[in-house]
Amino acid sequence: MSGVAKIIVRKDDDDIRVDRWFKRHYPDLSHIRLEKLLRKGEVRVDGGRVKAGARLVAGQEIRVPPMSFDGERSRKAPGLKMTLEDVQFIKNLVLYRDDDVIVLNKPCGLAVQGGTKTERHIDGLLGGLKYDLPDRPKLVHRLDRDTSGVLVLARTSWAASRLAKAFKEKDAQKIYWGLVAGAPAAEAGTINLALRKGGGAGNEKMFAVAPGTEIDGVVKSATTHFTTVGSAGRRLAWVAFMPVTGRTHQIRVHAATALETPIVGDGKYGGEAAHPGGALSNKLHLHAREINIAHPSGGRLIVTANLPPHMAESWKTLGFELADGNEPFAEMKL
Repeated sequence: MSGVAKIIVRKDDDDIRVDRWFKRHYPDLSHIRLEKLLRKGEVRVDGGRVKAGARLVAGQEIRVPPMSFDGERSRKAPGLKMTLEDVQFIKNLVLYRDDDVIVLNKPCGLAVQGGTKTERHIDGLLGGLKYDLPDRPKLVHRLDRDTSGVLVLARTSWAASRLAKAFKEKDAQKIYWGLVAGAPAAEAGTINLALRKGGGAGNEKMFAVAPGTEIDGVVKSATTHFTTVGSAGRRLAWVAFMPVTGRTHQIRVHAATALETPIVGDGKYGGEAAHPGGALSNKLHLHAREINIAHPSGGRLIVTANLPPHMAESWKTLGFELADGNEPFAEMKL
């Protein structure tokens, strides 16, 4: 910096500590040097001296003195190199955008975050969604790699904390559409079946356990509402799911275990029964169709995502009318 800067604390930095504010906006500034600047009064808030642990309030003015980072080790992660095609790809997934939130329609087969042998993922493409803000948006929830549909992102830290609170306090209603092999014995109902992680590589497979079972000393329930929207005899059915809890693979395990009708394409939990063959794709037929969540700035955010190509083709083959699934849980709307 060539001179003193006076910076107004943004809404998404409200209630953050002074030292964390500098770590966020000046990652090359060491904590030792920051403490020295604070002691000398070169860094001030609203004209007054502050300590590193003081909490900032949106709208306050921070005085930042001229600084040089020569000789200091940068803690910035290397920037992600994105092609123009990558940027266009991620922008084409956007269903909704405002000052606080971006909502994507995630494709089937694209992971939300990276992992072993996973180099291309949503998290790695978020740099293409900055638009008019300096920082990339933040993930606030997840979808399985092969589950498509609504994925909510926060554009600021302030929005992320409020969206995370909405998910934690169950002030978010998610509706999924699935094509299942077979037809549930009951047309509608509620599944209460706890889940636990299994053994094996990565402990990635989930198993159902009896309700009330203690897992690592904690009773971890898993609840899913379901209703049958349409069917092709007793061979296949279009089922809408509304999870109350958010356990890993919850809908997939509940469909295969409690309903005994695995999601089409879900060989992990349905085995051969999940692959009925014929004209249907072997891809997973599970789609996050709609979310209804408290918006960070007030009111409700309700977004619907179109079916992915393989599911749209299956719906066409089976003669399902999309309008039939518009209000599967009307009586449970938030």
